[in-house]
Order: sequence, then C-alpha cells, then structure tokens
Amino acid sequence: MFESGEAVARAFFERWNDGDADGIGALFIEDADFVNVVGLWWRNRRAIRKAHDYGFRRIFQNARLEITELKVRKLTLDIHIIHTVSTLDGQTPLSGGKAGQRIAVISMVTVRGPDGFQIVSCQNTDRVEGADTHVVEESGFRPARYQNG
Repeated sequence: MFESGEAVARAFFERWNDGDADGIGALFIEDADFVNVVGLWWRNRRAIRKAHDYGFRRIFQNARLEITELKVRKLTLDIHIIHTVSTLDGQTPLSGGKAGQRIAVISMVTVRGPDGFQIVSCQNTDRVEGADTHVVEESGFRPARYQNG
C-alpha cells in the first residue's frame, strides 16, 4: 500500500531495476494506460506487465534506471501527478559495442484507491539534447533543431 503518488512512482523505478514485471503490473489500476518512448500504447495492467516482461528479457537485462529529478503536483489529496527525469544505462545494444546513456522524462498520474495509490497513466519520453522536435524527411525520422544558437 502506497501512501502517496511519489511513493508508488519510486516503487516503479525500484521494481524496474529489479526486473520485476509482475511487481510493476501491480502498481497500475486494472485499466491503466502506458505510452512508451516510441508511442506504443498499452491499455491495461496485463499489457503493461507483458511489455515490461519482454523488455526485461530482451532489451534491458543489465540496465539501470535512476531518478535524477522528481516533481510532485498534488491536484487533490487523492490525485497526484509525478514527473521524473531519469537516466538509463546498460541497455542491450542491437549489435556489438555498448549502448549509450539515455535520458527520459517519465510522467505518471496516480490516484488513491481503497488499497493506496496506484498509477492510472504513465508516459515515457526520451529526451534528445539540442532538439526542438522531430521531423520526417526522405532520410527518415530524426530529432531536429529549428532554433539558432
């Protein structure tokens, strides 16, 4: 049982680092939403658990996710929004070498229910330093910078 949105958000990171897909799934309400860094949208606890299980087995076996910044916005006593900035190290590369560090902004809407706070919605966004947006051109999809200086 989590007494705040911050507590359930921190539990998400702890369980992620433990590779605990079942534990992550339990943090979410049954019909929760999760949008990952490439826009895949999982629409219930079972799908969120399944996607994390796959990630822990194939992509993030040796990875660590660390919070570097956390902000809580309490909309009411029972609804808290959590924004985090985090670093991800140790992702399994597609081919040889070593994957570099990623920085993400992860946002969660949490709600207090009979069993404490749970996550209603979560969105994970990669931060691309120096970019304002993305653009699709003939060469493909890539980060883009429109500002000068």
